[in-house]
Amino acid sequence: MLRVMIVDNDLERTKPLKQSLLDTGYEVIAHLKDTVNLDDACCELRPDIVIIDTDSPSRDTLENICVMTMHQPRPIVMFTHDGDKEQIKLATQAGVSAYVVGNIPNERLRPVIDAAVARFEEFKHLRTALTEANTKLTERKVIEKAKGLLMKQRKIDEEEAYAMLRSMAMQKNMRIAALSEQIVEAAQLLL
Repeated sequence: MLRVMIVDNDLERTKPLKQSLLDTGYEVIAHLKDTVNLDDACCELRPDIVIIDTDSPSRDTLENICVMTMHQPRPIVMFTHDGDKEQIKLATQAGVSAYVVGNIPNERLRPVIDAAVARFEEFKHLRTALTEANTKLTERKVIEKAKGLLMKQRKIDEEEAYAMLRSMAMQKNMRIAALSEQIVEAAQLLL
């Protein structure tokens, strides 16, 4: 059962949404009136999904979503009455997984939430893959610098420099990238 946190300043509008969520099998764990403490609430309550119901997402709302997404990323579904393309773009850039204009019938609530969770998981996977690729690229650049320093200082070719790095890393029980970083830092201190 997914744990849901609702954010809406209109209690009358929230009642039917909350009942629909309960009827669909979700656990509603909290109701916030605004997004001011969204990050803190997500940190404390750890909802599986956040549903924000608003007439139109304000700049403050989008900024609070960005902060929460940086610290406590989770799927966000936004129900709104603002179908402006620019607002949709800003909301999705802030971290909204599903942007729904207008009211939604009970029978469509679960598919919308499922789609938001799936989209969130896909982006989470892509972010992880991008971070790993950037780390590998950074490591590769440092290794190349260290090889260049060894080649210049020892007057050896690239293959010998890499073999030397690999051998030194094994002797010190280190990753080649970490050793390369130490070599580059040491060279910068001497120059």
